[in-house]
Amino acid sequence: MLKRRLCLVLFFLTFRIALLAGQDLPSGYAKIRLGMSVEEVKKLLRENPAFGYHGDRDVSLLPGENRVLIETDAFAGHVDSFLDRCWFQFYEDKLYIIIINLNRAKIDHYSVFTALCKKYGDPSNLNPERSLWENDKISMSLERPLSLKYVDKAVFEKLSGKSRIEQTVPELTQEWFLDSL
Repeated sequence: MLKRRLCLVLFFLTFRIALLAGQDLPSGYAKIRLGMSVEEVKKLLRENPAFGYHGDRDVSLLPGENRVLIETDAFAGHVDSFLDRCWFQFYEDKLYIIIINLNRAKIDHYSVFTALCKKYGDPSNLNPERSLWENDKISMSLERPLSLKYVDKAVFEKLSGKSRIEQTVPELTQEWFLDSL
């Protein structure tokens, strides 16, 4: 009877730990989420001084159709933050990439990596340049020296497919060569 209870307790503890280690990947940082509109993100950036957002002067149009970039700089804004510079990329008024450079004077790569592993489990891909966690919709990576990147995979793949159409002959030749290796 005691062995049975002990086995049952161990089973539930193991199950609980597995659930905690494998939480769903976040679709962004703070309240900012992939898929939000430019106006929604601007509003949230204004409300959170940690990003160092300065208003519309931080917003740029990117080459190509329907592409907007918001760039923030907490360091230049004299904000005491774990964030340094951040980029928010939009396509067709929807946020599809978030890049957050973290303040290396306040936090280190190992601490962030350890926290992410505790929360989301081991990365699906690990190399010296980056650690990658992903599911069917989102990829989240911790990149060196110290950046977090959130990507909407569907939009990114759609845009990557469009850019492949516009490759030049030398680019295609290089790609064919690399594929043949």
